[in-house]
Amino acid sequence: MSAVLFYGGTIRLDSTTDTADELLVVDGVVAEAGTHVPAEAVTIDLEGGLLLPAFGDGHVHPLLAGRELAGPQLRDAASVNEIVRRVADWSENSWQPWLIGGSYDATIVDGGLFDARWLDAADRDRPIVLHSWDYHTVWVNTAALEAAGITSATADPASGRIARRPDGSPLGTLIERPAIDLVLGRAPQPRIEDDVESIVWASERLAERGIAWAQEAWTELDQIPAWIAAGRSERLSVDFDLALRADPGLWPGQLGAIVAAARSFDDVEGLTARTIKFFVDGIIETHTAQMLECYHDASHRGIANWPPERLVDAVVECDRAGFDVHLHAIGDAAVRSAIDAAEAIRESLRRGRRLTIAHAQVIDPEDLARLASLDVTICFQPQWAALDDVMAKLTLPRLGAERELQYRIRSALQAGARISFGSDWPVAAPDVISGIQTAVTRQNAEGQPSEGWYPAERISVHHALDAATAGVAYQAGDEKTRGALGAGFRADLVWLDRDIREVAPERITEARVRGTWRRGERTYSAPE
Repeated sequence: MSAVLFYGGTIRLDSTTDTADELLVVDGVVAEAGTHVPAEAVTIDLEGGLLLPAFGDGHVHPLLAGRELAGPQLRDAASVNEIVRRVADWSENSWQPWLIGGSYDATIVDGGLFDARWLDAADRDRPIVLHSWDYHTVWVNTAALEAAGITSATADPASGRIARRPDGSPLGTLIERPAIDLVLGRAPQPRIEDDVESIVWASERLAERGIAWAQEAWTELDQIPAWIAAGRSERLSVDFDLALRADPGLWPGQLGAIVAAARSFDDVEGLTARTIKFFVDGIIETHTAQMLECYHDASHRGIANWPPERLVDAVVECDRAGFDVHLHAIGDAAVRSAIDAAEAIRESLRRGRRLTIAHAQVIDPEDLARLASLDVTICFQPQWAALDDVMAKLTLPRLGAERELQYRIRSALQAGARISFGSDWPVAAPDVISGIQTAVTRQNAEGQPSEGWYPAERISVHHALDAATAGVAYQAGDEKTRGALGAGFRADLVWLDRDIREVAPERITEARVRGTWRRGERTYSAPE
């Protein structure tokens, strides 16, 4: 028997005001209050800090984050020349036939469109593919375009776009997965052993942030062997559920392969594949999010990867096959389609099926009112609810003043939706504490605006903590075993060096994770 006694701080048991002075964990499970403490129990003094149910991440891409390590670090590059220099240095020291990396900041070029000829200066002979920060866009060099056979005569694929010069030739920016796959479909596939190391590394980074469970939000079927190998290595620091992507070009014939893939995780501890992922639309910054009305700066409404009727049919099929559903929906039309799909499986939701709408960046007010009668979860990315460079330079010019209000977290709560938080890492860092502060203040890294960006959408720190703990557990269907510290719950724990409920909102990010536990085993210890 193993036993650990936590004392010397504040212990937040659940979403109520209940707290405790001590918590006993026996064999990875929270013991009932008053249970005899074994003589051999390990004791941990919280030193005045706060012990919570471990954080969850309701929407994250650990494999993509880990793969970025294989290439140059570009996120902080402030100019095209700086990116090209780093890629050139990488090229000089790489033996790989293709150079695939990311992710770069699309705001450094007006409009976010990058030219292949700029990247040719880094390497003209080998194909180069760089992911943008959003992972809905890539920047490629001329060799990559040539390897894919993309020319002026190449038509845009369905639900994808090839950015072009005025003469019709391909510019070097490919938008959305169907266009991106024209190039990546020709590239060598990553080695399984490299992907295993990427997954393990990413799980360690998540544990450092206090996370014990995460929804991996985009798994392709050819990535399954790497995930199984990572799970069987017994080196993962986080439990994951994998959301297997439904491809509109292969549906419904793909469902059988998804069912078989999910079964392959039955004997892999800490990994499940009980969710199917739908990209209902794209993103606002590339005009591919599906909107109810035309973009402010374009005469179209974006792209519907899954037309509404087809999405409803597919979600019903997933429900019948026993899967939960995770829907990427950015634009207000896509969010409406996602809610329509939820209504189609209303009875299943009441019986425990989980349907999550991820992002919900723009929600029509009429659709907010529909949430009260549907048991759905909206997984927001709270770090995005701020007036940063992406918002100012790319997003707001697309939407216009009439649709500025985004990430309506408080409105969704008041409407009766369940709320969870996710990071979408590597799009944003998997920093739960930073996300909590942004949700509470609606301020950017510089503390602006002083009253918060659309301050009526600020939420309390208590609601933010709930979204990062119990909300993610509910999204996972694990609300009876995770997300609280009641007797019999799994001992998934995070220890903060201070009680963030008692500090000024703008100082929440000063808190540090001292330790993380998953099923009673310590997965992270802060350096002394």
